[in-house]
Amino acid sequence: MVQAPGPVFFSVKDCGKTIITKTQGQKVASDGLKGRVIELSLADLNSNEALSWRKVKLCVEDVQGYNCLLNFHGMDMTRDKLCSLIKKRQSIIEAYVDARTTDGYIVRLFCIAFTRPQDNQIKKTCYAQSSQVRSIRARMVQTLSDLGSSKDLKGLVEDLISAPIGEQIERECSGIFPIKDCFIRKVKVLKKPKFDVSSLMEWHTDEGTDVGTAVAPVAEEGLVAGAGGRL
Repeated sequence: MVQAPGPVFFSVKDCGKTIITKTQGQKVASDGLKGRVIELSLADLNSNEALSWRKVKLCVEDVQGYNCLLNFHGMDMTRDKLCSLIKKRQSIIEAYVDARTTDGYIVRLFCIAFTRPQDNQIKKTCYAQSSQVRSIRARMVQTLSDLGSSKDLKGLVEDLISAPIGEQIERECSGIFPIKDCFIRKVKVLKKPKFDVSSLMEWHTDEGTDVGTAVAPVAEEGLVAGAGGRL
């Protein structure tokens, strides 16, 4: 039985334990662990029950002693959360985009949103026209593409966990048609770069470098008139 410590940006460092048959002959135990995918709830990883609808997949990349080094493998929503969002008299808008991070990962991001009635609306239905759906989908694709291609995988995962990306898309699309319940529904890692132990260790080590405190700028002394800029 080996431990599976989680990446540094999760508040709970010990994800759990997994079992494996001991090394026998030429069958090495670590080979059976590499590539194993672990599915966990974000509520357990961050000690926040409000995030119980988010599932995180971590993949065992390397084994050091009795510890498995995990890397991000994907993200998903629970079925009950997704079903609770789907209702009558509204339109569903979905989009996905493939993005390459700065460190060479290719990820596929899925987004989902629902139309909502406008303020003081009397009509029961709030269906969007096909042209409005295409415009909102184009905004989604642009936002997701900028999000995925501007950072490395570690920064992307931190944004997916903490940043309110859905609220940002809602604000950007409010001029086209009011939408609600915008979420990153799913994230898939399609392709990974060549395995590098040093980059993987950055997920599990908190450098904690002291950058110091900000120093107030020093006001420059005025030049003496007629001195040609020299004192």
